[in-house]
Amino acid sequence: MTESTSGADPHGTAQDHALATARRQVALVRDEKRNLDRQLATAGDQNQKLRTALESARGQIEQLKKFLANEVEVPLTIATLVRVVPPSTTVGSATLTADVHISGRLVRCPVSPLIATAGQLEPGRQVLMNENSTVVAVLGYEQSGELAPVQEVLDATRLVVGGRSGDDRVLRMSGALRKAKPRPGQMVSIDSRNGMALELVERQEMEQLVLEEVPNIRYTDIGGLGPQIEAIQDAVELPFLHPELYRQHQLTPPKGILLYGPPGNGKTMIAKAVARSLAERAAEQSGRKEAKGYFLNIKGPELLDKYVGETERQIRQIFSRAREQAASGVPVVVFFDEMESLFRTRGSGVSSDVETTIVPQLLTEMDGVEKLDNVIIVGATNREDMIDPAVLRPGRLDAKIRIDRPTAEGAREIFGLYLTETLPLRQEEVIAAGSREAALEQLIEVGVSSMYAQDDSTRFLEITYRDGSRETLWFSDFTSGAVIRNVVDRAKKMAIKDLLTDQVRGLSQEHLRRAVAEEFLEQQDLPDTSDPEEWARISGRRKDTIADLRFVLHRGSRAAAASAPTARAGEQS
Repeated sequence: MTESTSGADPHGTAQDHALATARRQVALVRDEKRNLDRQLATAGDQNQKLRTALESARGQIEQLKKFLANEVEVPLTIATLVRVVPPSTTVGSATLTADVHISGRLVRCPVSPLIATAGQLEPGRQVLMNENSTVVAVLGYEQSGELAPVQEVLDATRLVVGGRSGDDRVLRMSGALRKAKPRPGQMVSIDSRNGMALELVERQEMEQLVLEEVPNIRYTDIGGLGPQIEAIQDAVELPFLHPELYRQHQLTPPKGILLYGPPGNGKTMIAKAVARSLAERAAEQSGRKEAKGYFLNIKGPELLDKYVGETERQIRQIFSRAREQAASGVPVVVFFDEMESLFRTRGSGVSSDVETTIVPQLLTEMDGVEKLDNVIIVGATNREDMIDPAVLRPGRLDAKIRIDRPTAEGAREIFGLYLTETLPLRQEEVIAAGSREAALEQLIEVGVSSMYAQDDSTRFLEITYRDGSRETLWFSDFTSGAVIRNVVDRAKKMAIKDLLTDQVRGLSQEHLRRAVAEEFLEQQDLPDTSDPEEWARISGRRKDTIADLRFVLHRGSRAAAASAPTARAGEQS
């Protein structure tokens, strides 16, 4: 056994091993070849399928080209799409059809398969139709048409609009208008021939008149009107904050207030402060962090429109918007500035008697079926005598608050709003006063004493009344919050000029004295009239009691060169 094993050929064993390895490699190569053959066969099948698909697509494209060439042959007819009819509702048709308005007729016609999706077929769009009455293309909406106000939205597809003659109409809404979701009071363009309301039209001039925002004005920003502000708070805020107490005492909250008096004394600022205060109080009650409210600022002269009925429509729209916003529980202030320009006494013969329709429209909105909950009307005027008495009676503008010219103490408060501690003051005056606070107080006192002095330098006007009595009006009799602010601005400009020219920094008492004097001289020229009515409006006197005016003109006044026809010669000082 030992000899036999040892005598075996080692070379024969190695050859057998190599032969076995080679056979295995050949088998692997054969398997790989079979896999490649199968993959090649599969690829060939796929290539054949792609070739077949391309040939089919080429044939379809050629057919569509021929179809398109036939369908776009002129002449093509333009029609208005009314609605799309699904295939299941059309007898004997498996294709999409549509109802269109064409030549005053409602026609049902097929839709070309070239129109990719039915989503393009929105009601109100214009479509092209070939000679076979097939819809072959979708266009846009008609760009022109009549304007009409929305009276009522019936459902998702129809609405009621007002007509010129007062007759309301029911119209279909276009696809674009359905997406816009119109509200009553808004304006839409209409195609009366096809009975279609096309699109929403925003009236830019209306948006300029109405500012829906919470003003950034508070009562603390108003000086010299403490009693008036208290009266306004009692009239407006108490009913809003304590409605249950008003119900218990069977009290009706006021619908509105009238702020009247000479111009420039803060009537507009008070109205804005009312809106701000109501918004903040409402936020406190509801637990909101942010004060939310609306202030609709209506400028009377800009609201007047030359077209009959347009002003009345805008008034309706204003109150409709106010009711919409108030329905969410937030306060809304509707502020009519220069109220006398809109709601004059009827039959006065002014402005072609447009007030005969405008005043009743306002009364209708105030006394209408729809309550003005959370809505307060604030009117401002310096000619309360020109407003129609029906507007002013109790139950409409219940509270009437006179905003008069500030007293000396009130002027001191107003000066304090504009002369603040952050202003640069003249250093020598600060040293002399002992502190910036004391220097500022002296500066305010100089402004008040200069403005309210009654001597020959501040005599303004001498009035003779019909009963023979006379009265001298001083510069202080024509002072207002606006005048005080202008005086302070003048003084600040003087300080800036001195800094640039003489390198002397700071606002001084002399700047304020000069500013008061310049403002006084300028006030003599405005207005340049001797009409008792105008001066009565400015001074707060009754025009029917004034018999004569005598101006006291001062040296340097531009008014000295002008002579008034009814006034006697004034004196020079």
